[in-house]
Amino acid sequence: MTSSIRRATPADAAVLAEIGAATFIETFGHLYTPEDLQAFLDESHTEAAYANVLAADAPYALWLAEDEAGRAIGYAQAGPCGLPHADVRAEDGEIKRLYLRADAQNGGVGHAMMDAAMAWLLRDGPRTLWLSVWSENFGAQRFYARYGFEFMAEYEFIVGQQRDREFMYRRVA
Repeated sequence: MTSSIRRATPADAAVLAEIGAATFIETFGHLYTPEDLQAFLDESHTEAAYANVLAADAPYALWLAEDEAGRAIGYAQAGPCGLPHADVRAEDGEIKRLYLRADAQNGGVGHAMMDAAMAWLLRDGPRTLWLSVWSENFGAQRFYARYGFEFMAEYEFIVGQQRDREFMYRRVA
């Protein structure tokens, strides 16, 4: 599959909301009650939520992956670290999201998005990077380990009323 990756702009908020919701449902939807899933989508995967992180003064960057037909197949988001760990410092960065449709996985698109996000986070020089991943997402854990991320701790990731075991990983500069 031929694809392209580009930096997202505020005009992409609607397509990011669509791909964000679609990939979350595809990957994790079976874990939640319809009410919990909808509550999470209404909070995290709306056009307004993406417009907020794409605002000119927001400290975030997003990359949109599209297939040869221009269909959104995934995205990555990076910014300041907001994970609940005592070792997180104000200058640390975080890979906040890296979502890719199942039919587009294992073709290098995830690596290209990860490379773009990491290059952006490291543009001013080395710094510690963080990310979190669902405790049962073993493929993602192996993927991040190849980038030098190491397990640090776990915390509860809340989706509606449900609390999931989420693992925090760190890559020291």
